Amino acid sequence: MDSHLKETRIASAEAYDGNFLKVQRDTVQLPDGKATTREYIKHPGAVVILPLFEDGTVLLERQYRYPLERVFIEYPAGKIDPGEDHLACAKRELLEETGYTATEWQHVCTIHNAIAYSDEHLELYLARGLAGGERKLDDGEFLDVFKAPLADMLGWVREGKVTDVKTVIGTFWLEKIVAGDWKLP
Repeated sequence: MDSHLKETRIASAEAYDGNFLKVQRDTVQLPDGKATTREYIKHPGAVVILPLFEDGTVLLERQYRYPLERVFIEYPAGKIDPGEDHLACAKRELLEETGYTATEWQHVCTIHNAIAYSDEHLELYLARGLAGGERKLDDGEFLDVFKAPLADMLGWVREGKVTDVKTVIGTFWLEKIVAGDWKLP
């Protein structure tokens, strides 16, 4: 059906092999037969947790992000380790970053946040039945944890105070879920 849009890999080489990210440089044949180069970041994928309390507040983090040199408001999230189950990763990241555990977990959706230059995918999970505990931050990880009403999050998105794509999308999903407009399987 979409064969007239498909690009075919002719050659592939690793352009950069970092501790976390890898950059791939491929030569591809375009649908019109011409050749070009595609460079993209190889990423193992990540999970995003949407921690929702019974009172309608959400659990959030404030974390400094070096590439943009500022602190962002985000939902808890983290990289999937090789071979790691996505839900197990979500549970691990929620506990490590916030100290919270959850008794109810539901997969919300998969998003691809940078399709033009990365193969990264994010698995979003709704977490309910939250109970606090002790955080277990990774070495070199610094972040603040706080609660906020979902209505405040929606306002912060509208005002441009929250710009992180996974957090914006997660907030819109939560709005629909809480309103009963979208049901999860």
